[in-house]
Amino acid sequence: MALDQIVDGLSEVSCDALVIGGGTAGPMAALKAKLKNPKANVVLLEKANVKRSGAISMGMDGLNNAVIPGYATPEQYTKEITIANDGIVDQKAVYKYAQNCYGIIEELDSFGIRFLKNENGDYAVKKVHHIGTYVLPMPNGETVKKALYRQLRRARILISNRYMATRLLKSADGRIAGAVSVNTRTAEMLVIKAKAVILCMGAAGRLGLPTSGYMFGTYENAANSGDGYSMAYHAGAALANLECYQINPLIKDYNGPACAYVAGPFGAFTANNEGSRFIECDYWSGQMMLEFYNELLSGKGPVFLQLKHLHPDTISEIESTLHKVERPTRGLFQQGRGVDYRNDSIEMHISEIGFCSGHSASGVFVDDNARTTVPGLYAAGDMASVPHNYMLGAFTNGAVAGIDAMEFADNHDFAEFDAADVARERDRVMAPTRREDGIPPNQVEYKTRRLVNDYLQPPKVTRKYELGMRRLAEARQDMQEHMIARNAHELLRALEVQSIMDCADMAVHASLYREESRWGLYHWRTDFPEKDNENWFCHTLLSKQNGRMTSEKRAVEPYVVPIADDEKDLYDKQRIRATA
Repeated sequence: MALDQIVDGLSEVSCDALVIGGGTAGPMAALKAKLKNPKANVVLLEKANVKRSGAISMGMDGLNNAVIPGYATPEQYTKEITIANDGIVDQKAVYKYAQNCYGIIEELDSFGIRFLKNENGDYAVKKVHHIGTYVLPMPNGETVKKALYRQLRRARILISNRYMATRLLKSADGRIAGAVSVNTRTAEMLVIKAKAVILCMGAAGRLGLPTSGYMFGTYENAANSGDGYSMAYHAGAALANLECYQINPLIKDYNGPACAYVAGPFGAFTANNEGSRFIECDYWSGQMMLEFYNELLSGKGPVFLQLKHLHPDTISEIESTLHKVERPTRGLFQQGRGVDYRNDSIEMHISEIGFCSGHSASGVFVDDNARTTVPGLYAAGDMASVPHNYMLGAFTNGAVAGIDAMEFADNHDFAEFDAADVARERDRVMAPTRREDGIPPNQVEYKTRRLVNDYLQPPKVTRKYELGMRRLAEARQDMQEHMIARNAHELLRALEVQSIMDCADMAVHASLYREESRWGLYHWRTDFPEKDNENWFCHTLLSKQNGRMTSEKRAVEPYVVPIADDEKDLYDKQRIRATA
């Protein structure tokens, strides 16, 4: 059989708990579910290969949000994230993360993942955030994925690589019943019946188009095309605060951070073209990004990461992490540019937009047990709504999801789904393969993401958004009627494009719904330039009801950690003021 030749087939399997996504949150969710009930069947489904998939496929250079006794408290961390996210948080979920994450660090340590320690053998935590100290470097962070995979094999978890989930299945009473998936090498369909499903499918990282023009040159892992956001939406789950975009500082023309997070704790800082620091704190927040954006437009851009004032030994230590872990191409890129940190500044720029709770706040709405609004459906990691989550949040909340989902599975039988739903999904998935001629997926994707850049990139202008909505609808029609897939690989890309299109539509809808500006650059509406706490101090929940996209307000739950009035706007005061 020729590589990626399309095979017409449909089979069905069943399991107690189905985990979709083999990156960070997924393996931990699967592991915890299996350990909760060793007799249960746990399936981990991944569209690539779990050994090297997800945002940490090459490793990670550090933990950005490690709440370690002696350095920070759960209360302090909860306060930090609440302030950084403009107060729109479910503190119970953030606080639960903060309480549980140290145990996860110790567990990862026991797996053989090494964290930076001082001469006493204690974790060497560094400071970047505005208030607390949470950054824990990982000098051999490239071992993360391998160590995780060993644990999965040891626990005998059933891993299904090269299967892409396309839609969730539900029973007539609204409970989760399983998922439909397609083999990314053969296009054979697989229906998986499950008592509980955990979505761990990462960010919507291929939403905007990088300024480099390379479709896969994204800040986020380019394999994360928003599939989880789309699947949750079509299953009727609520999605929170999708107008709060992810926008990050990055190396100019390189798809990754500069990275102030790793270099900042050693004394590096962000500066303008005069060499002056213009923000107090390099911790990423929407307000920080707005200051960054304003500096670029002020005539004092470009913006740079400055390391050249540091001792050569310190720079070597930074390089050993930045150039060997997470994105090993970073050093090669700087070498190609002729940039030496000892003598040169690192030019930075602004990333394309995306959805990612890991770096902002937009995700599938979950409570502090990782439960979505659909019974039996869970979400964790960069696609769940716990804000500023990062890798450690994916591990920690993945663990929470795995344990709670297995409890759900232990107390419920399989829910029945309608066979007609499977038949409809099979027709939708295979439609591009049944056309003789048409538009290849990469062209549909490029056009969709160019429209996202043209119309949706902040500052958000209502008229541009209305036009964007029309242009996206035209592109959707082309996609539905003319997109072609000539082999199984193109079918994978065709399905990803449909997720990207769904995310673009959700971005428009959510942004037009919240009639204020909030989160700095992430949701800056020129028609509503002020923050309006009286009307909009709330979550916005987007969902699919009777086939239509709708939004509603949801009150922010009472805080478990109070925030003083003089602390609430600390992140709005980051700009360094000129002094006489």
